[in-house]
Amino acid sequence: MAQLDVFQVIADPSRRQILHLLSIDQLPINIIANNFEMSRPAVSKHLKILADSGFISISVKGREHYCTLNEDGFVQLKNWMDYYDNFWKTKLQHLEALMDQG
Repeated sequence: MAQLDVFQVIADPSRRQILHLLSIDQLPINIIANNFEMSRPAVSKHLKILADSGFISISVKGREHYCTLNEDGFVQLKNWMDYYDNFWKTKLQHLEALMDQG
């Protein structure tokens, strides 16, 4: 499967819900799957996409596979948002300066 960009990864509502669940605490895959009305393999596919994109990591503790949020997946998203935040801040400052002149 081709690597998805960060916006394709977070475009799916199920993946966003998984990220929200993991923002509270690390969770075993079974607990994550219990929050969805889809098959366990479907949840696993979403988890694989999130892991491949760096949004989560999956570790084995005993017989359980635990998922944890990773900062790495959010860096590219944050950089994109910061760029446009600065872009609009600059535009608004120029507008304010123009209005102060008039």
